[in-house]
Amino acid sequence: MVEYTLFPGRRVESSPEVRVAALFIEHLRYAGLYLMLFGAGLGLPVPEEVPVVLAGLLSRAEIFRWWLALPVCVVGVLSGDVVLYWLGHHWGERVLDWRPVRCVLPREREAWLLAAYRQHGVKIIFGARHVMGFRAAAFLTAGIAHIPFWKFLGVDAAAACLGLPVSFGLAYVFADRVQSVLADVHRVERWLALTAVAAVAAWLAVWAYRRGRRA
Repeated sequence: MVEYTLFPGRRVESSPEVRVAALFIEHLRYAGLYLMLFGAGLGLPVPEEVPVVLAGLLSRAEIFRWWLALPVCVVGVLSGDVVLYWLGHHWGERVLDWRPVRCVLPREREAWLLAAYRQHGVKIIFGARHVMGFRAAAFLTAGIAHIPFWKFLGVDAAAACLGLPVSFGLAYVFADRVQSVLADVHRVERWLALTAVAAVAAWLAVWAYRRGRRA
C-alpha cells in the first residue's frame, strides 16, 4: 500500500492500481479517464470500478464536471466492450489461439458461454456487465456466437447506464470518506467476486436441474 494525495491536503493510503489510475486521470483529465476505462475493458490490471470512483471523487472536488465525466465513463467502458465483441466476431474461434485471450477465455469457458447464449441470449450480456472477471470472456463469446451487434450494444449500454451511475454517484456523495473508499477497493472487489461466484453457481445448479428434468 502507498500514500497518494488525490486532493490537496489529504493523504490517502491506496493500492498501486488506484495510484496509477489516479495519476493517469489527473494528468490527462477526461482523455485519461477514457483511456483507463478502455484499457480496463481490454484486460489491463485495473478494475474499471476504480476510474469510475475516481471520476466521481474528482467531480465532487470540482476538478471534473460531472455531466462530462459520467458520459465519458459510459463511452469508455462501451468502447472496450465493442472491441472485444468485434475481435470475436471477426476472428471467430481462431481468437482462442491467442495466448492473452486464452487467459481470459479458455475453450471450456467458451463452450459453456456458447451454450448459455443459445439458451438465454442477451441476458448473459446484461449480467456479465456487472460481474468483474467475467465481462471480457462474455463479450468475446458474444462476437464468436454472432449475436447481432446492435442487440449486443443496446443491452450492454442499458446495463452500463444502470450500473455505472451508481458507482459514480456513491463516490460523488461520499467523497468526504475518500480514504476509506480507496483503501477498501480490494475488499469490496473480493466480496463482489464471491457474490458473483455464488450467483453463477446457483444459476448453474438451477440450469442443470431443469435440463435434467427435461431429459
